[in-house]
Amino acid sequence: MTPPLSADAGVLLARAAPLKGKADAVNVTDGAGARATMSSLAAAAILVRAGIEPVLQVACRDRYRIALAADLIGAAALGVTNILALHGDDPEGGDLPDAKPVYDLDSRGVMALARRLREDGTLPSGRAVEPPPHLFIGGADTPFDPPAGWQPTALLAKADAGADFVQTQFCFDLAVAGRYLARLAEAGLTERLAIILGAGPLASARQARWMNENLHGVSVPESVIERLERAADPAGEGRKLCIELIQGLRELPGAAGVHLMAPQQKAEVIARVIEDSGVLKNRPSTAG
Repeated sequence: MTPPLSADAGVLLARAAPLKGKADAVNVTDGAGARATMSSLAAAAILVRAGIEPVLQVACRDRYRIALAADLIGAAALGVTNILALHGDDPEGGDLPDAKPVYDLDSRGVMALARRLREDGTLPSGRAVEPPPHLFIGGADTPFDPPAGWQPTALLAKADAGADFVQTQFCFDLAVAGRYLARLAEAGLTERLAIILGAGPLASARQARWMNENLHGVSVPESVIERLERAADPAGEGRKLCIELIQGLRELPGAAGVHLMAPQQKAEVIARVIEDSGVLKNRPSTAG
């Protein structure tokens, strides 16, 4: 959920409304594409008040460690306890290209800061935070077909820094996802981290090819592209493909959930996929 470029909370709530009661949580992006929007922290707090649990994305690009600490503490005070630490997109590609990136901490540094606040109840300076923030700490990863001898070094470092969960980039190949998870399991990571695999409904073969060419780490198999090309209703076929993928991912050992994304599509599309996938049946209720 990209916050709107608006000072009206109602605009955000209208966008998120279709997901209420369907998605366990809704990601709130932080300057995605290096473009200014409503504050991600404010947007997450608005969703909490509306009974929608957010995952607050925190981009290292925009804040130094004093501001990061303040935002993490403030988020918890507002009832926003899920955070996802990310590098952040290069400002040169955004709508304010003269902006100066900060990068005082990298994503692992933010995770370590969040863990220290939560577990030690102190800032790095030693000052006490009373009470400390309750935070569920996340990081990102890119699933791929691991070659022989590959070790998930970067993901191990994020787990050591304090990550509790990981959300991945899109993975449209169930076999690749299975081999990726198997290697993470060998390294003990599926026991240390909740791995939430990326998926989403493709609108067309053209979109799939664009993603292959422009999104780092994304590989849509040619068989999926061909299926979209043959379909009389490509968007409908994209939803079917996504549902099949969700159902397959649910059976993979080590998969803790699915991170659904829909580039250039509305939340209604994601809500429909969730409904049609059958995952809501007999699902335990979650806190808002």
